[in-house]
Amino acid sequence: MDTPLATVFLPLALAFIMFGLGLSLTVDDFRRVRRHPRAVVVAMSCQLLLLPGVCLALVIAFDLSPVLAVGMMLLAASPGGTTANLYSHLFGGDVALNITLTAVNALLAIVTLPIITNLSLQYFEPDIGEQGMGLQFGKTLQVFALVLVPVAIGLTIRRRSPDFARRMDRPVRLLSVVVLVTIIVGAMVAERSNLADYLADVGPTVVVLCVLSLTIGYVVPRMVRLDKRQAIACSMEIGVHNSAIAMTVAISVLGSVSLAVPAAVYGVLMNPVAALAGVLMTRGPKPAEKSAPAL
Repeated sequence: MDTPLATVFLPLALAFIMFGLGLSLTVDDFRRVRRHPRAVVVAMSCQLLLLPGVCLALVIAFDLSPVLAVGMMLLAASPGGTTANLYSHLFGGDVALNITLTAVNALLAIVTLPIITNLSLQYFEPDIGEQGMGLQFGKTLQVFALVLVPVAIGLTIRRRSPDFARRMDRPVRLLSVVVLVTIIVGAMVAERSNLADYLADVGPTVVVLCVLSLTIGYVVPRMVRLDKRQAIACSMEIGVHNSAIAMTVAISVLGSVSLAVPAAVYGVLMNPVAALAGVLMTRGPKPAEKSAPAL
């Protein structure tokens, strides 16, 4: 798909969103892994191992078409983003841990997203043309550049000009939301002739994946005795994906708007589901305001 949307706007939009993420990070966010190693290991194990398996089971159970199935797997492989941090803040999660998870998740996704995408393309064999062969080395480097380079630039600006980064944080976040909405609307408009069928086909699967992601992200950490605030942070990181990454890889890298449909539908349906999950998780005793001790 060689259009201005695919070749110019989407890569620039994703770069801007990831730049905004970088502005919210500091080097200490990466160092904090040493203070909460078990929380990070548990959350990333759920994200990288458990969630793709759950998503695979869902797309088979719902008998999705090969294109939508790969789109769902691409969504499941996408890391969390700043929206996850916002929901964690709203519902009493450990935001410092959330930011740490987002930073680690973004780095790991550079490796795991191409692997999961290629395995899904080989397994489901969707008819998306020559670019459906997968994410070869050159395309993987393209994903790397789109995701990690803007984060690194934002992080560098935050380190060298913290006052400027703090002033820009809110406007960049707001503009990132506008950009994400524009991407979602653009994908849906491009597929408007099939939109009703896509919503009927993939909508239920997207909602179930979102519910299961949020549930796994909360229940598993609680089972291994992480505190409630950490569990809420893990839930939001695992359950609130960066759909912009999935859509950009689908459209700009793999050349298929159809592959982006699950991420676009998810971008619309995720917010009420995450909000309801946050309300349910905060019922009962209020989470303590201090972070748990290092484990």
